Amino acid sequence: MKKFVTVTAVFCAALTLASVAVAADEMAGMKMDNGAMSTAKPGKSQLTDAVVKKVDPSTGMVTLQHGALTNIGMSAMTMAYKAEDAAMIAHVKEGDKVKVRVEDVNGTLTIVKLEKP
Repeated sequence: MKKFVTVTAVFCAALTLASVAVAADEMAGMKMDNGAMSTAKPGKSQLTDAVVKKVDPSTGMVTLQHGALTNIGMSAMTMAYKAEDAAMIAHVKEGDKVKVRVEDVNGTLTIVKLEKP
């Protein structure tokens, strides 16, 4: 019985080491240098370039075609956002180039800063 337990333990250890070696070999060709990713933390005031596609003053919503919103981990896309303050969208119209800061405010993606360059 003791021999059986010893053989089983040795077999399990060998199997574990073999799987680790296979996993390490599978990752040998992968690029692990973070590519063009920046390790700098985005500042609180970081703004993203965007183009206004639609403004709805009655709901306070603005549809933007924007670059990556790194502070919330969102890639470039076109999407409607709620303006934190309706006054900030009073001076923008469709086609305007703007700089924005979007944040998650109580579960709603909200424009907290909007500037016309």
